[in-house]
Amino acid sequence: MTLSAILRRPLRVALISAALVLPAAALAQQVGQVAPAHMTAARDVVASSGISRSFNAMVPQFMAQIAGNVTRTRPELINDMKAVMTQLQPEFEKMTSEMVDIAARIFAGKLSETELKDTATFFKSASGKKYVETQPLVLDELVAAMQGWTQKLSTDMMTRVRAEMKKKGHEI
Repeated sequence: MTLSAILRRPLRVALISAALVLPAAALAQQVGQVAPAHMTAARDVVASSGISRSFNAMVPQFMAQIAGNVTRTRPELINDMKAVMTQLQPEFEKMTSEMVDIAARIFAGKLSETELKDTATFFKSASGKKYVETQPLVLDELVAAMQGWTQKLSTDMMTRVRAEMKKKGHEI
């Protein structure tokens, strides 16, 4: 696993966790106010924008983590663990549709049906497909660039704060 993939995982988990902790009553209220066609348009955006691929990737990642953690200390369980994971995978893959619905409800609460349809049209266009295709690569580069930028910002900021505090007679 690359460093950028490792750094993107907490971002994905944070986004998903934030969506999951929305109060059930608020989600229920949103669903009650959203027409079925509006939700369909929102689901289309979640799928066509590539957002759902993050949800789809989580089940195999978690299953691999669990299997790895268990079999690392209990290698004799490898065959049974593979069988159990194969058996359970469809059950947990169904759960990704729940997260797609949550994401769709969030989008439906922020954008009109027309806006969602326009957005889905973009993501289905040649430019939109290229955007979705290149997004992981862009995010990898962005994470790397942000690491350097945040380090420089932090250093420059501390240098300037020290200089200004020194002018006021304080050494820090």
